[in-house]
Amino acid sequence: MSLPLSLPPLAAPWRDRQGSFSPFKLAVLAALFVPGLWLAAQATQGQLGGRPIMEAIHFSGLWAVRILWLSLLVTPARQLLRWPKLMLVRRMVGLGALAYALLHLVLYAADLKWDLVRLVSEIALRIYLTIGFLALLGLAVLGVTSTDGWVKRLGGRRWAALHRVVYGLAALAVVHFALQSKIDVTEAVLMAGLLLWLLGYRLLAPKGGAPGLGRLALLGIGAAVGTALIEAAWYGVATGVPPLPVLEANLDVEFGLRPALWVGIAAAGMLALRVARGSGSRKKKARAGE
Repeated sequence: MSLPLSLPPLAAPWRDRQGSFSPFKLAVLAALFVPGLWLAAQATQGQLGGRPIMEAIHFSGLWAVRILWLSLLVTPARQLLRWPKLMLVRRMVGLGALAYALLHLVLYAADLKWDLVRLVSEIALRIYLTIGFLALLGLAVLGVTSTDGWVKRLGGRRWAALHRVVYGLAALAVVHFALQSKIDVTEAVLMAGLLLWLLGYRLLAPKGGAPGLGRLALLGIGAAVGTALIEAAWYGVATGVPPLPVLEANLDVEFGLRPALWVGIAAAGMLALRVARGSGSRKKKARAGE
């Protein structure tokens, strides 16, 4: 006698929790595919340079980091904009980051001609690969446990505590990024600065709400200054360049903006969103009271 197998149906990623079609979720899902499709198109047309696999490795790793940062931005953006619908895509965006990180590893294995023994050896012996692999393993654990079923198994508090590890994994990812970038760590430093802002936001935000304008302003200044210090420290340790010229470079925009200034601009943008949203709420209340 055979027992019938009954598996719960998988919810389509473009549907909300009530099972209704969500154009917003579909748009975010489509956007997550764009970097991968662009990479595939470039590879098909032979436009990835003399070392196409290596270029694809760097591209996929860069987008894994970018999308992971976007997943961390969901909660601050939801609170600053007072837009609860953003939470619908947090899991999807996090899984998108995991997908690009896995592609990053698969492409590296392809570059090694699928020699798995050598792959394991490289990961074990090269510290920046070890750090990156640990970050990937952690993301995989968070991806597997991101479902509602795991929330029930672990309980809300334990599940939330587990998933706060994502900030530590992000720190490992940015260290991996910087180490493999070798000399030009501009984007890695930018990501480190944005992570400083995200961590600071989590510490300053009251439960369920956004920080006040004063705290947000101080957070932006602190993140920008911290980014400049990280850049100066990195070049000082890695290349022996004195910290002062690196710090002074943030005041010279002739050759473009340094990471610290970009972090400051991004922080100012988030502050502007907070101001605009607060102003909009006050106008609505005023009209309601008329």
